[in-house]
Amino acid sequence: MTTFWIFIALVVLIGLIMIWVPHFRQQQLLKAEEAGVRKQTNLELFGERLAILEKELQDELLDQAEFDALKKELEINLLQDMKQEGDDSLDAAIKPKSALWPAFMTICLLAISGYFYQQLGAYNEIANPPQANNPHQGMDPAQIMSQRVQMMEAQVQAEPDNSQAWFSLGHAYVSANKYDQAAAAFDKVMELVGTHAELLGPKATALYYKAGQQITPEIQAIIDQSLSLDPQDPSTLLLVGMDAFFTADYTKAIDAWQMILDSDRNDVDRTALMNAIESAKMRMGDNTNTMPNDANHKGMATANANTLAIEVSISNELADKVSDTDIVFIFARATQGPKVPLAATKINAANLPATITLDDSTSMGGDMKLSSVKEVEVIAVLSKNGSVKPQTGDLKGSIDAIAVGGNAKLTLDTLVQ
Repeated sequence: MTTFWIFIALVVLIGLIMIWVPHFRQQQLLKAEEAGVRKQTNLELFGERLAILEKELQDELLDQAEFDALKKELEINLLQDMKQEGDDSLDAAIKPKSALWPAFMTICLLAISGYFYQQLGAYNEIANPPQANNPHQGMDPAQIMSQRVQMMEAQVQAEPDNSQAWFSLGHAYVSANKYDQAAAAFDKVMELVGTHAELLGPKATALYYKAGQQITPEIQAIIDQSLSLDPQDPSTLLLVGMDAFFTADYTKAIDAWQMILDSDRNDVDRTALMNAIESAKMRMGDNTNTMPNDANHKGMATANANTLAIEVSISNELADKVSDTDIVFIFARATQGPKVPLAATKINAANLPATITLDDSTSMGGDMKLSSVKEVEVIAVLSKNGSVKPQTGDLKGSIDAIAVGGNAKLTLDTLVQ
C-alpha cells in the first residue's frame, strides 16, 4: 500500500511540475526580454539624438563646445536609463501572465485525478478494506453444512476407497439431519475396513435420531453388537447414556458415562462427561429443579446472553388432565444442525406455572452447549410415566425458535394421541 501511494504522489508531482515550471520559466524569459528591449530602445534613442547633434554640428548650428556638452549629456542620460529597473512604457507590450492560470490547472488536475480514481480505481477497497477472507461469509449454518457435505461427497466420489473420507461424510450427514445417508456411509466404511464398535456406535446414533430419539429393536441390536466388540466404545456408551438421561434413568446414564471415563481414552471430552454425570446426580436428588419465581432470579435469567428464561404453563383446556405426580421435561435443541438437546431440566407439574432456566449448567454433556448456538427450539413434555419421550396421554408444547439470551412463554397445549 505504501508503494501505491508513493506512485500516486509521483504522478501528481510530475503533473504539477509540468504546470508550474513553464510558468516560472516564462516569467524569467519575460523579464530578460523586457531588459533587452529596454536596452535596445535606449541605444536607438541615443543614436538618433547623437545623429541630430552631429548634423547640427555639420550645419554649423552648433559649435564644437556645445556639441561636446550636449553629447556628454546624452551619454549621461543613456547610463541613467540603463540603470533603471523598469520602464512603464513597456508594460502594455510585455506583461507577464498571472499565477491564477497555473493555480486553476492545479486544482483541475487534483479534482480530475480524484474523480477518476474514485470511479475507476480501488477507492472503496482502500476506504473499506475487506476483512480476512472467509469463504462462508454471508451463509447461514445450514448452507455452510450443505457446502461441507457437498465437498465431502465430491471427495468420496474421487476416492471411493478412502475409508476416512466416508467416515467423515457419515458424521457430516448426521449434522445435516440426513440420517439414512449417514447410516449408509458408515456401512460403506465397514465394507472397506470391517465391522468395528467405533463404526457401529455412530450408525446406531444416526438411526436413533431418525427414529425420533427412540431406541428401536434394530438400534438396540446394533448397540449390543457394538458393546460385545468393545464394552467401552465411547460413541455407543454416549448414546446409551443420553437415552437413559432422557428417560430419567439417571443411574444407567451415570454408569454409561462413567465407563467411558474409566477407559482412560484420550479421544473424549472428559470435562463434558464429568459435567453430564454431575447433572444426572443433581437430578437424581432433585425432582423439582425449578427456578425461583422472584424478580431477582428473573433478572438474572434475562441478563445472561447464554441463558434462556422460559415461563411454562398449561392451557386451560387441558388443565383437568394433569395430576400432581406428573413430571414436565423441558429441553432446548438447535434449530440448525443435529437435533441434539443442548440443555434440559424437569419440574413437577404441581409447580406450574413456573419459570425455568436453561443454560450451560443444564447441558447434556458433549461438545455442544447452549452457548454454542444463537437460536434454539424449546420443547416441553408433561409425562405420565416419567419418560421424556411423548407417550399417548402426555401433554406437549413447544417454541419453534427463540434467540439464546431471550425469554418466552411456553404453553403445554397439545394432547399426544
